Amino acid sequence: MAFDWTATLYSQYANSPVILALIESFSAAVDAESDIDGFYIDVWNIETARGYGLDFWGRVVGVQRVIPVAASKYLGFTEAGTISADPFNNSPFYPGYSSASSFPLSDDAFRTLILAKAAANIWDGSIPGLNSILRLLFPGAASYVQDNQNMTMTIVLGFTPSAVQQSILFNTGVLPRPAGVSVSYV
Repeated sequence: MAFDWTATLYSQYANSPVILALIESFSAAVDAESDIDGFYIDVWNIETARGYGLDFWGRVVGVQRVIPVAASKYLGFTEAGTISADPFNNSPFYPGYSSASSFPLSDDAFRTLILAKAAANIWDGSIPGLNSILRLLFPGAASYVQDNQNMTMTIVLGFTPSAVQQSILFNTGVLPRPAGVSVSYV
């Protein structure tokens, strides 16, 4: 059944030929039912959203699709200390600062980040709650939070995170931390 737009008119506009022509042409051009369904699928439903819809949800929860990924190795010598050394033709020269590149997340990876950040935004402050955020970020991987009982906690990752996964952990603010608690990663 088609939407009857004439039933929505105020009586003061019912006899205006200009307004009636505008509304009638708009109603003919726009199929409200399919547009609303499309909006629900592409934007509103986080499980099916894509592209712009996910970018919208990212702004709502406070994360961005493009994350900085720091370069981890440079050409150098092991005596350099904190700089990871690589031989010639393997890594760039150390520029004197940490260079970073940007990495855009795919829709599926960004959806996971959005859901994890949404869970972090309503986190109850418990270790099981933080563990569920870790399970959401790294499904199938052995990762958990250990309370060291001295105002410190350790996030134990049972796998070696990639540079992108490290950037998600350290640069997006997705993992909450209780106030006054020091966090270390293993």
